[in-house]
Amino acid sequence: MFILDAGKFSWKEILLGSEEWTFLPEVIIRSLIMFAVILFSLSILGKRGVRQLSVFELVVIIGLGSAAGDPMFYKDVGLIPALIVFTIVIGLYIFVTHLVGRSKKVARIVEGKPICLIREGRFAINNFSKENLGQDEFFAELRLKGVSHLGQVEQAIIETNGDISVFFYEDEDVRYGLPVMPDSLDHKAKQIKNKGYYSCSFCGNTESIDVGTHHCGKCQKDDWVASSNRRRIT
Repeated sequence: MFILDAGKFSWKEILLGSEEWTFLPEVIIRSLIMFAVILFSLSILGKRGVRQLSVFELVVIIGLGSAAGDPMFYKDVGLIPALIVFTIVIGLYIFVTHLVGRSKKVARIVEGKPICLIREGRFAINNFSKENLGQDEFFAELRLKGVSHLGQVEQAIIETNGDISVFFYEDEDVRYGLPVMPDSLDHKAKQIKNKGYYSCSFCGNTESIDVGTHHCGKCQKDDWVASSNRRRIT
C-alpha cells in the first residue's frame, strides 16, 4: 500500500525541482532567446525546413530542438554552447544541401529516392517490401487521393519526403482491381464460388477466374477478393 510521507512531500521540489523561484525570470529570458534563435535558424533553412520532412531534414530539426531545449530551463547549460551547436548544425545543413544539389549520388544517400509502389494496377512487391509501410496505412493514403481500387492507378510512387504521388488511368482505361476501401480485405476467399474478376489480396494481380481453387499467376498466393472496376469520382 502506498503511504505518502508528509515530511518529504514538497510542492517546491515538484514545481521547481532543485532550482529556486528566482530562476524563473531567467527561464523566461532563456526561452525568449532560444525561441528567437530557432525562428532565425528556420528562416535560414527555408521552406524545406518546415514542410513535410525527409529523413535528413528531420535529423536537422531534431538536432536544433535538442540544442534549444536544455538551455531554456537547465541553469547549468549555458547559451553559448547551444549557439555553437546551432551554428554547426546549420552549417552542416547548408554544406550537405550544396552537395545534394551538385551530386545525384549524394542526394540518394542523404535523402533516398522515389520508389514505385504500384505499377499498372498491381503492387510492385519487391519495392513495397523495402518500405516500412503497412497495407492498411497505404490504403488510407490511396483513399485520401480518391482511389477506391488499384485498377484506377497506373503508378503510385512514394517520394523522398514520405508523400505518395498517384498517377491515374483515364476513365475509359480503368480496369478491374483490388479494392482499397475499409474492410475490403475482410472477405478473402480461397474457394471461388462465382466466375468473375478477382484480385490477389497479396500482390493485387487481377484475373478472370472460374469456380474453384486458383493460385495467383504472379505470386502464387491463393487468397482472392472480388475486384472492382468502378471509375473515380472527382
